[in-house]
Amino acid sequence: MKTVQISLNSIDKVKAFVNDVTKFNTDFDLVSGRYVIDAKSIMGIFSLDLSKPIDLNIHDDDDIDEILGILDPYIVK
Repeated sequence: MKTVQISLNSIDKVKAFVNDVTKFNTDFDLVSGRYVIDAKSIMGIFSLDLSKPIDLNIHDDDDIDEILGILDPYIVK
């Protein structure tokens, strides 16, 4: 499992993010405080506080480089 911080500070970013993560057959969790949301759930994402960065847990070690490459626009550097 790998954890990165992402920023989803607009509706368009959320839509694009969900489209990107659904391409993979792996589990993604968004963690904000004590809440853990399935990152493939657009309604779940909108229930979080999107004004600050959120932790993304990626439950895949095989395709991690490809996943990080596609999710690069959302990762907080």
